[in-house]
Amino acid sequence: MTDHFAWLLVWGTLVGLDLASVAQVMIARPFVAGTVAGILLGDPLAGGTVGMVLELFALDVLPVGVARYPDYGIGAVAAAATAAGSPGALGTGIAVCVGLVVAYVGELGIHVLREANTRDVRRHRAELDGGHLHAVRVLHLRGLLRDVVRSMTVSLIGLALAVAVYQWPLVTRAGAVLVTLVLIGASIGAAVSGVLQAVGRSAVLRWFGLGIVLGTIFVVVIQ
Repeated sequence: MTDHFAWLLVWGTLVGLDLASVAQVMIARPFVAGTVAGILLGDPLAGGTVGMVLELFALDVLPVGVARYPDYGIGAVAAAATAAGSPGALGTGIAVCVGLVVAYVGELGIHVLREANTRDVRRHRAELDGGHLHAVRVLHLRGLLRDVVRSMTVSLIGLALAVAVYQWPLVTRAGAVLVTLVLIGASIGAAVSGVLQAVGRSAVLRWFGLGIVLGTIFVVVIQ
């Protein structure tokens, strides 16, 4: 992983920026972020697997407005770096744990970023009220630079944690499998909770239930 550290750092920074500040082309989605990180490490299956589990966790939140939410994208990059090269379930659970920790560090970073941006706007309130375009541009660029620093810092923390966990595993073989099973179950629960909150008790819920039934039948028939 250390051979690809620079590329992973760049990718993690871009993923963090995509969450709100730049582009918003969905590379911040955990499945995309994790899969690309896995490709960079030569293990796209591991990256896609941890990204998919974190994607299920991410379905429980709606990152809009002033809502506080974890940065699951950078978390997925760190998780992929942890899981790459590990056999199956042995690496997935621990890697997802790393991803969740990093995601919540990212959430803290977003909160600090917002506070800094708010203070900057208040300091230049008179210029903004006066319609000075230069002040708007400067504030925008400062906010963007702060998010670059935030994204890069969280990515560095995530990759450092991935290196540490990869070199010094925290649990036994059986414990790693157990952690994987628990986290997969938790991610499915989070995803279902998020979907149910979104559809409520409307007719959409019935269509959702029908889709689950038909999807299950399809999988059984295919198998």
